[in-house]
Amino acid sequence: MTGLGAVAWPPAPIRTERLVVRESEARDRAGFIELFASPKVRTYLGGPRPRDELERAVPEVPGRRPGLFVTELDGAMIGMVALDRRDAERPGHISPDAGEAELGYTFLPEAWGHGYAAEACAAALAWFAGVLPGEPVVLCTQTANTRSMRLAAKLGFTEVERFEEYGAEQWFGATLGRGGRLPVHAR
Repeated sequence: MTGLGAVAWPPAPIRTERLVVRESEARDRAGFIELFASPKVRTYLGGPRPRDELERAVPEVPGRRPGLFVTELDGAMIGMVALDRRDAERPGHISPDAGEAELGYTFLPEAWGHGYAAEACAAALAWFAGVLPGEPVVLCTQTANTRSMRLAAKLGFTEVERFEEYGAEQWFGATLGRGGRLPVHAR
């Protein structure tokens, strides 16, 4: 994804109460491999990838691209948050032109249940609202992923539709646009 437009990247690290949300660095490589190899993390994301394949494929500085943030706790990577443009070919859009900004996130299992994902996603969404004010953000997750569904609600996403994709029911939501309403074509 390079579709954030004229947004300056990388931004300065974002410091929250407990976390640092920042651009990827070489020291994050092991964390990326763990995220992609973890059966728990990848339960709703197509399953884990083989660790040996990841060791060969993951670059020295993984995830270095506009819109991808590493979430750090006490100096260690615990997850990542991404803002990408949703592929026009996929189902689920709120704009007739597609290409909406889409929030994605993955966190290591030991970081689950502490509110870190909500804190990091809220920080990334606040950054996005500051650089592209008024632009809505979408989110898609499997309805079976109850943790992700709760996080979407906590972050203020409103359900737009449900559909079948990747052999599972998907929940598709959006943040409210200007005036506290979804765009007309999203209702």
